[in-house]
Order: sequence, then C-alpha cells, then structure tokens
Amino acid sequence: MSLKNLISEYARYNAWANRTLIDYIRSKPEQTWYTAIPSSFSSLVKTANHILATEEYWHSIITRTPPAHTRHFDEDPSGIEVFGALVRQSEELEELVCSYTEEELEATIEIINEWFSCASPRYIYLQHLFNHSTYHRGQLVTIGRALGFTDAPMTDLNYMLVMRESTGVL
Repeated sequence: MSLKNLISEYARYNAWANRTLIDYIRSKPEQTWYTAIPSSFSSLVKTANHILATEEYWHSIITRTPPAHTRHFDEDPSGIEVFGALVRQSEELEELVCSYTEEELEATIEIINEWFSCASPRYIYLQHLFNHSTYHRGQLVTIGRALGFTDAPMTDLNYMLVMRESTGVL
C-alpha cells in the first residue's frame, strides 16, 4: 500500500468516525451536550470543540494558510455550530488529503510558533491529527457513559472497513 493510500484511508476513517459519533451525540437530549463531567474538556460540546479547533489548526499547518478560526478561545461554544463545523471540517480534510500526491504528502513543512518549532513531512502531521481526533473521540464516548449513555456506536477503523466491504458504502 502506498503512503497516499494509507493516509487517504485514515482521512476517510477520521471523517466517517467524526460523522458517526456526532450523529450519535446529536440524537441525545441537547441539555446533556453541555453537562459538566470531569474530563480533559468538561462536556461533550467542549470536547468536540477541541477536536474541531485542533483539526482546523492542523489544516492550516498542512495547507500553509492562516487559521480560519480561534475556537480554542471559545468558553461556551454552541453545540449545533460545533457539531456541524466538525463534520464539515473532517469532510473537507478528507477531500484535501485524498487529492495530495505522494510527493505532496512527503513534503517537509516547517512550524515555528509560540509552542514549538519543528520540521516534518506533511503526512506526519496528518497522522498526528488523526490520532489526536481518535483519542478525543474516546473521551466523547467516556463522557457519554458518565451521562448514562450505553449505546455509543462502533467507530473502530476495522469496523468501518468491514462495513464498507459488506455494504459498499459509508
């Protein structure tokens, strides 16, 4: 499997998993979206907002464009806005990543900001972005469990691959 195929598959997975989990959260009572639960980010909305803000940040890095938003400063984000924007951001990222050539994925991007300085290939930053989103999707499920939700959808990569193979769609 080529690097392009591998990273494109992860981009498809990230968009599918975010969409699947956000659709699930949207099916729950809106007041629970904002209920404070001890976690890295204290609610479903704040955790989803963090995923979104981070995806937007890394999107700006890999495209070498200024960040479109400053969501990480939002103290009381709107669930409806955050959930919709996260799904859109993930789908846009999927389309972008799938359009890259091997050479574009391997291109080195230098980052110099107030937190760190480094230079790595674009695909490394993408792997980090996808891993970060997966980590925090797990927190969304854990917050949901603390709220009494026991029916979270399966969002494992292998599950997506099996479902796509058996149904031909996702």
